[in-house]
Amino acid sequence: MKHERRILLFIINSFIYTIVTSNVKIPFFGLFLVRSYTSVYSYMIYNISVTDPESHFLFITYTIPNVDSEFIEIQLPAWRPGRYEIQNFAKNIQFIEAISRSGDKLSLDKITKDRWRIETKGESEVQVRYSYYAAIQNAGSSYVDNELWYLNFINFCMYTEGRISEPCTVKLNLPNGFDVACGLPVFWDVVDNIPTAYANTLAASDFYQLVDSPLLASATLQKCEYIVDEIPFIIWMHGNLKPNWERIKRDFTRFSREQIATMKEFPEDRYHFLNLILPTAFYHGVEHRNSTMIVLGPDDEGEGLYFDLLGVSSHELFHAWNIIRIRPKELLPYDFTKENYFRTCFVVEGCTTYYGDLFLKRAGVFNLESYVKELQVYMKRHFENSANSSQSLADSSFDLWLDGYEKGIPNRKVSVYHKGALVALILDLYLRKKSSHQNSLDDVMRLLWLRFGKPFIGYAIEDYIYIVEEVAGESLEWYWNDCIFTSEPLETRLNEALAFVGLQMTTFSNGNIQLNVLDDFRAQIQREKWLETVQEIAEEDDDDEGKE
Repeated sequence: MKHERRILLFIINSFIYTIVTSNVKIPFFGLFLVRSYTSVYSYMIYNISVTDPESHFLFITYTIPNVDSEFIEIQLPAWRPGRYEIQNFAKNIQFIEAISRSGDKLSLDKITKDRWRIETKGESEVQVRYSYYAAIQNAGSSYVDNELWYLNFINFCMYTEGRISEPCTVKLNLPNGFDVACGLPVFWDVVDNIPTAYANTLAASDFYQLVDSPLLASATLQKCEYIVDEIPFIIWMHGNLKPNWERIKRDFTRFSREQIATMKEFPEDRYHFLNLILPTAFYHGVEHRNSTMIVLGPDDEGEGLYFDLLGVSSHELFHAWNIIRIRPKELLPYDFTKENYFRTCFVVEGCTTYYGDLFLKRAGVFNLESYVKELQVYMKRHFENSANSSQSLADSSFDLWLDGYEKGIPNRKVSVYHKGALVALILDLYLRKKSSHQNSLDDVMRLLWLRFGKPFIGYAIEDYIYIVEEVAGESLEWYWNDCIFTSEPLETRLNEALAFVGLQMTTFSNGNIQLNVLDDFRAQIQREKWLETVQEIAEEDDDDEGKE
């Protein structure tokens, strides 16, 4: 029997490979096969229901199989990847209980704010039932009502201590007519020797994949798909808008192609842009393993909304390399119970912020005026708000867990996004000037990918310094001192870098900042080299962009 099942599993895997490589559309755009030999393979099950959508409560039954100890401990994450602050999701749990497979109640004691101990009484399977309040719409929250399920599993899914690496399935008791947008694949199994796909059931190889895969489900989802280097990219929209899909596909294809051409390969075999468009003003995006969750508004903003969509989408896509795979060693693996302190968020978010808009310019989505305008935004936010702050960039990275996402007291911290982007710009232009554009920050990011991201091993701040100086061919003590590890004013270093490409930042007497393009022909040549595409685009490819 096991031999026959293995043959069936091989057939299904071949079928899956054929479907994926031939670009045939399948439910949820993915498949997952669980080899369900009960004695060897097991998986955690999360059954999710919404009995009263207007109440915004999720009802979760978490089934833990193969229990073999007198006590087990279950943990709800205290924070989520992409936002480095303790968020205490347990405050949204209304009730919780533990029962046996036969329905008998088991003793459940809360031992920390988000951790519980269950006395198993010899039961081999334990179910934890609880309700979770899902009523917030931002890019890291969960929300349910009559027409939308928006789920971030990190908010409400628990794991069992010592078993975080076991496979998981999610059963969604969705209303009829709901479509699902999610990076997780469909759950498949062999039932009575027949390959079977389970409707509204998703699978994850472990808890880490589960909680890095947000989900939108609704009867009114809109979507389009484009392909770059045989990789499907799916754009999902929910909200009161009529997307210009032809324009979206053209521009998204361009910046996706530019990013892949720069990094030489893409980490995933498909990618999802999940967009929730609100009637109120909003701007938030969060990176995930093979997707991003983006919340924008207002839905009637027109061109402003579209530029926001481009900017945040390009930024989040680059995170598919930079943090999802090129990850600081302090975050590998994630410890969801406490702060994971690290000093390299200027690489994680600063370099990504710099590249997000740079890719749009290189790809021809932004013109020079639009790109300069975005650079000016970083400069204004840093120099008009925190130019005299006492913390270094590395120290502000470390203190993200303290107050990184709030205004904070005057003149203390700097933004890892804005100052981080400016020091990335300084480094990129220095490397380009020194080597006549033969070396750049692109080389640094590619080496980080090859040495740390692709093998998926964490890097230390010393590793980043080593690679940067390897590309530079010299010690860059001035850069680490003036830009990263002290609070030295940045204006002089920044204008030295900008002069190479014919730009100049001016600070007026009232503290306001303006970025100017200089009338300098030689510098213009350097600027064009800095901003030129790395793609080799065939004319016919460009003509076909955006076609349905």
